[in-house]
Order: sequence, then C-alpha cells, then structure tokens
Amino acid sequence: MKKIFWRILYTLLFVSLIGCQTVSNKIEVATAKEKKELNKWLNKTEVELKSFFGQPDKVEFLKSRNRNYVYMTEKFKIKCERKFEINPRNIVVGFSSKNCF
Repeated sequence: MKKIFWRILYTLLFVSLIGCQTVSNKIEVATAKEKKELNKWLNKTEVELKSFFGQPDKVEFLKSRNRNYVYMTEKFKIKCERKFEINPRNIVVGFSSKNCF
C-alpha cells in the first residue's frame, strides 16, 4: 500500500513540474513574439505610432529631452504596459513591454 502511495505522489510531482516548465516556455515564446512585433516600430515616426496605437494613455518627459509614450491595456486582469521612447525629432528610438503576452 505504501509503494502505491509513493508512486502516485512521485507521478503527481513529476506532472506538476512538467506543467510549470510548459507554462514557462509559453511565456518565453510570447515575450519573444511581443519583442519582435515592437521592434518593427523602431525608426518609425510618432505620427505612424499614434495612427496605429492611438493617443497614449500617458506621456513621460525624460531628462534627455526624449519622451515616453505609455500605452496600457488589460487582458484577463493582467495589466499590459508598452512604452515607446520618442526623440526630439519625433522618431521612435526605443521601447519596453511589461506583462504583454
């Protein structure tokens, strides 16, 4: 009886570990896809960015005279935040993404 208990316990532990790894892999793939999509916006104009994403939810002014356009969305109660850095010539020079899968 003890052997059956331990076999079931080991099997459940093994399955749960594999499940965690699967979720981690899916998040990595989604993050890579998000980065690839946002990378397309580098060297585009502010007008093109606004025509696709709309008006930003927030604008942050940086000491370097650049500004960040912040776009926030929510999916399944998870808040996604995308920031695009715009230089004084109105060109996208950087981006960051947080919780956007």
